[in-house]
Amino acid sequence: MTEPRPRPLQGALTLVRQLAVESGQLYWTEERLQAASPRRKQVQLFLVSFLILFFELACIRWIPANVRYLGFFLNFILLATFLGIGVGILSSRRPGLWLPPFPLLAFVLVAVVARNTFVLDIPSTEVLYYGISENTGRGESFWILPLMFTLMAITIVPLSRMLGRLLTSLPPLQAYGVDILGSLAGIAAFFLASYFSLQPVVWFAIAAGLYFLLRPGREMVFSLPLLAGAVYIVHLLSVGSMWSPYYQIRTVTHENAIIVTVNGIGHQTISPIEEKENFYFKVYELLGETRQFERALIIGAGTGSDAAIALAEGVQQVTIVEIDPLLYQLGQELNPAQPYQDARVQAVIDDGRFYLNNSAQTYDLILFGLPDSLTLTSGFSSLRLESFLLTAESIEAARERLTEDGVLVLYNYYREDWLVRKMAGLLENAFGEPPYVTTYGASGRAAVLVAGPGLAGARPFIDQPFTEGFNSSDNLRGYQLPVLGEGRLGGDPTLDLTVDDWPFVYMPTRALPGVFLGALGVALAISIGMTWLAAPGGQARRPDWHFFLLGVAFLLLETRSLVTFALLFGTTWMVNSLVFFAILSSVHLAILFNARVKIRRPRQLYALLLLTLIANFLIPTNALLAIENTALRYTLVSALAFVPIFLANVIFTHSFRDSLQADQAFGWNLLGAMAGGLLEYFALLIGYQGLVLIALLAYGLAFVAYQRRPAELQAAGGAPE
Repeated sequence: MTEPRPRPLQGALTLVRQLAVESGQLYWTEERLQAASPRRKQVQLFLVSFLILFFELACIRWIPANVRYLGFFLNFILLATFLGIGVGILSSRRPGLWLPPFPLLAFVLVAVVARNTFVLDIPSTEVLYYGISENTGRGESFWILPLMFTLMAITIVPLSRMLGRLLTSLPPLQAYGVDILGSLAGIAAFFLASYFSLQPVVWFAIAAGLYFLLRPGREMVFSLPLLAGAVYIVHLLSVGSMWSPYYQIRTVTHENAIIVTVNGIGHQTISPIEEKENFYFKVYELLGETRQFERALIIGAGTGSDAAIALAEGVQQVTIVEIDPLLYQLGQELNPAQPYQDARVQAVIDDGRFYLNNSAQTYDLILFGLPDSLTLTSGFSSLRLESFLLTAESIEAARERLTEDGVLVLYNYYREDWLVRKMAGLLENAFGEPPYVTTYGASGRAAVLVAGPGLAGARPFIDQPFTEGFNSSDNLRGYQLPVLGEGRLGGDPTLDLTVDDWPFVYMPTRALPGVFLGALGVALAISIGMTWLAAPGGQARRPDWHFFLLGVAFLLLETRSLVTFALLFGTTWMVNSLVFFAILSSVHLAILFNARVKIRRPRQLYALLLLTLIANFLIPTNALLAIENTALRYTLVSALAFVPIFLANVIFTHSFRDSLQADQAFGWNLLGAMAGGLLEYFALLIGYQGLVLIALLAYGLAFVAYQRRPAELQAAGGAPE
């Protein structure tokens, strides 16, 4: 009797299915997991937490660089991560659940991005997205966003199943402490990767190496080709690019110019100053016969065109502020006028609003040079890098930096008439009279807005009301865009002025735009479906509302803190990294506190937390900016931001310490954080101060849910009074 012939395909499918079933089980049997030493479990948990956080940050940076405009929905990558972690932990108690392994999912995620290099069209009149005019019309569809959200969430699930198994193998508070330490290490590692401008291929190679430390050698045959393939695709997509802390940057030479693209969108052009658009020269033409500028401040200086023109126009001292160090470096190397090598130029690599708030220098010319960042500051809020630069308080801060005869100039391709009128309203609000505005045609709705006491030298010429229909040119140096209108242009009362609490300059009014509501609705539906399918034994029908609401409230609190420190210290990548690091450090301090202190009256903690949140609501951040003593100002802000975060973490770790199902509690907490991320979009309607009220309500409901815990949990953690 002959033996049956082997079937390679069937054997391969059997191996894939076996690996899929075992995904998230650390290749250990239950007996082996229980027999492992606590130290080994801690090391495994540390590595899993490190890997999840590092992979999450890598995707937040890499995916928007290839999926155009996903940079404006950066929050959704973070929310997908929270969803994947929560679902993965909840499903860790279902060992027979079929799930594709992480290497396969990671390869699919990377391949989908590479195959499509999506261009996402956002047809919205409620919010403006720069870059729409550059669309080529290929592959544009709303389904891209939910597709990437789903892929990211599913890819995280297998890693999170590992996390769930490990959380139950150690005492809850000890496991949570190790998890936080692993996350801190992940943030620190990615901080260093950003600092040294490492390529994405290095990020994903590190993630792949960490994964191999967590899986057995027998998986190498299956995992190595997939992970190596994913890393290779990432490498191919990054060839010829540079990575700043904010963007993927490429340069393309076209005729006599160098075009700089960021995340696939044309951003700047490096060319001789004679070929720059005529609006760059407008302020010098408008006031050139009456004065010469001595000191100029250029915010958003980029690769140096504004500085080169200022020097050519005779400005004696130029201070440039640029947030992206790589754009500044490109200006040093590629700008033909070499403005950054000129001794008259002083360079500051920092956030423009932070510089305005903290500089004591005055200038007779301040330029806001095309400050449109095309990206969000982080995954925790809807802030863009320039959001706090284009608010009423920022314009007033710039006014304070002007000399008695100084002028403030804003110019950009504003695209829409309403945005030009909105910017005019900001200047009118700060200076008490309408600015002098010149609008231009051709590609986009360009405009120059000039305001300040120095305009008095140009009267009576500039006192004419704004009139359109010129269709002429300025007869200046540079590329001649046709002039469409000129004159004094006041603000439009139907448009909401941007303020520090509502810094959404690219929205005409406070609203929840339909484009966001649609995306949020789809994300919510996907989240409910994944949770329902993955949660074991009816858990989806019996949520742990206490931990869920704590997650909702803490995400809102975390977002509010990040926004506060972005306003005070700048929206730089370093500030965001350090604040996030500080928040996780406060979590670890809360763990140590609960490990040493037995809390018998949790109601007092909730009362203290609610009082600090009320103080945060009643004392707006911009009021603290008026405090002249720098040390006192930062001390008060730090107390207002971090005291409630510490108290919130003491409350969470107190409940988590006594949880009978630590993995399920942690899973529901992360799903709550995802829900809090969805609620963060209400800031578009009510401002960031209003998020404090939502957090207050969530913590109040969490306390109600805490009071209704089963009697055995109350006995373990101390019954609430």
